[in-house]
Amino acid sequence: MKLFLKGDRCFKEKCAFERRGYPPGQHGRRRSKIQGYGIQLREKQKVKRMYGVLEKQFRNYFAKAARGKGITGTALLQMLEQRLDNVVYRLGFASSRAMARQLVAHGHIVVNGRKLTVPSALVRPGSVVILREKSRKNEQVKICLDTAKGRGVPAWLELDADQFQGTVKQLPSREEITMPIQEQLIVELYSK
Repeated sequence: MKLFLKGDRCFKEKCAFERRGYPPGQHGRRRSKIQGYGIQLREKQKVKRMYGVLEKQFRNYFAKAARGKGITGTALLQMLEQRLDNVVYRLGFASSRAMARQLVAHGHIVVNGRKLTVPSALVRPGSVVILREKSRKNEQVKICLDTAKGRGVPAWLELDADQFQGTVKQLPSREEITMPIQEQLIVELYSK
């Protein structure tokens, strides 16, 4: 399945998954039927890989979502979407989540007037995410912003490309998270 890890390349015909839909190597074309636990585990691993989260972090997010009110799977996805590196990616300052993580870690992002270097920081509704003055001259960021205008920004975010800033208007609803994720499988896996 496409995980969109390589940025804009995944939206073009050069995507490796489009060229070859099976794993590399001698045993890549082997057919195996995955059932039950394997499907749940694969879904969890897919989400972890998409958002660039390690196992312990993911388990902590799940525990926090399970303790909170509402549907656990939806709360988990909302928390993952609220991460600062994901918000920077969704606003279009970076072409991939890995690039967004690097931008945050290197101090290029300011949240509510304070420089934040923690990619896993959760951004609350009403927060203003700004690209620092020095970083606005970066050619990679300009290219990413141009392609983001064509791709669009989610409805729960607001982008002002001229000022290099974005605002988190609200928490994303499940319908606004368009990634091909079946969060119920993850909840079933952790509830065993």
